[in-house]
Amino acid sequence: MHRVHGELKTLKDQSDPLEIIAERIARQAQIICFDEFFVQDITDAMLLGKLFEYLFERNVVLVATSNIVPDDLYKNGLQRERFIPAIERIKENCRVINVDSGVDYRLRTLSKAEIFHSPLDQQADKNLIEYFAQLAPENKQAYDETTIDILGRDIAVRAVSDDVVFFDFSAICKTARSQNDYMEISQLYHAVLISNVEQMGRGNDDIARRFIALVDEFYERKVKLILSAAVPIEQLYTEGQLSFEFKRCVSRLQEMQSQQYLAEEHKA
Repeated sequence: MHRVHGELKTLKDQSDPLEIIAERIARQAQIICFDEFFVQDITDAMLLGKLFEYLFERNVVLVATSNIVPDDLYKNGLQRERFIPAIERIKENCRVINVDSGVDYRLRTLSKAEIFHSPLDQQADKNLIEYFAQLAPENKQAYDETTIDILGRDIAVRAVSDDVVFFDFSAICKTARSQNDYMEISQLYHAVLISNVEQMGRGNDDIARRFIALVDEFYERKVKLILSAAVPIEQLYTEGQLSFEFKRCVSRLQEMQSQQYLAEEHKA
């Protein structure tokens, strides 16, 4: 969707830019694969129905894995009725196969490293400071309590050194940040530390959405994420509209502590 949004900007003067984008995609690929397909952004939801229609008209094949059946995609989302055509296109053109074995494969073979610290106390903060010092390259200058530029906007950091950065949760998730910001950070930094992660729930779903987006982008690029939080991982989200999405987020956070994940190369 990042590509689609980018092309929409360049085609804003066209009468039907989505059809042009679909035509371009169809020329490049006959099969499109999505791993863990889900929708949580209202703008994406509004675009996908028509985009899928144009792609299927061009005989593009969609192959996707998802933890959500088509009928439950974007459940409880704003103006969900406008996303229903996308669901119908998927059901008309794709065969839905249940491959659930009752096992969450992200939780297998986990060997937890000491990279999640709770509760929030002096020791937890001390641990993160020590981790930053260990991860920062010895031959690079470290800068404390400064800002970095992300897509033309400054964001406060507790410390930064080359490809390692240390944020406070209030700066990275409680200010107006988009998925593009997290995508950019995930490309620039191989290790990210975040202190003072709060418990989230019904009253602060905007913050929870940002945190989910952050974890998703970091996970995809194999960023090493080190956190200090008010509560254990399983309690980071209490209840609310994002309960399902946050279960997926928790699963990823748990996998990101495994030795297998930590051994993965950063995808800059």
